[in-house]
Amino acid sequence: MSDVTSLRDRLDSVRELLEDEEVRSISRRYFISNGFDGTLTSIGVVVGAYLSGIADGLTVITIGLGAAVGLGTSGVWSVWEIERAEKQAELLELERAMLTGLEGTAVQQRRAGARKINAVASGIGPLIGILLPLVPFLAQGAAVTMLEATLLAVAVGVTVLFTFGAYLGSISKQNWIVAGVRMGLAGIVVAILNLFLPG
Repeated sequence: MSDVTSLRDRLDSVRELLEDEEVRSISRRYFISNGFDGTLTSIGVVVGAYLSGIADGLTVITIGLGAAVGLGTSGVWSVWEIERAEKQAELLELERAMLTGLEGTAVQQRRAGARKINAVASGIGPLIGILLPLVPFLAQGAAVTMLEATLLAVAVGVTVLFTFGAYLGSISKQNWIVAGVRMGLAGIVVAILNLFLPG
């Protein structure tokens, strides 16, 4: 029963943190920024793999998974360290203003919880950005050729980028279509630039 209560308390704590606009805003920035990086990386990987003569989808997926592990780990680790430093600085400033220590208090625990949510969001972004464009390669050889899988992967990547941009446009009260197109264009640019790489 105590385990159930403890789990419920944790879920309530997470829910409260997710209702905090500042926590949501920071997590959203990390998620989309790293998701953007991950998607562009995935587009670069699939186009580069095709142009390099890789003949099977499984190899492309394996390369992509390596990139996902690297960027996902980077997203979590870097944000964990960045937010730890930032939250600690904020806590010290608050302690100076209040003339009392806040270690172990609800304030300190809330900041630690926010850091965890930020780090998780930062790690999930690139995983989504990399893994979704790799999906067409699961059907390579059975339903699509390498060229078709590559073109589908680029299309999926551009769609993911468009979605990121449209979401940002909607929350900032801009034209979401224009914002989506602006973001999606980056994927097309990366795909085209890969065509001019040597080899």
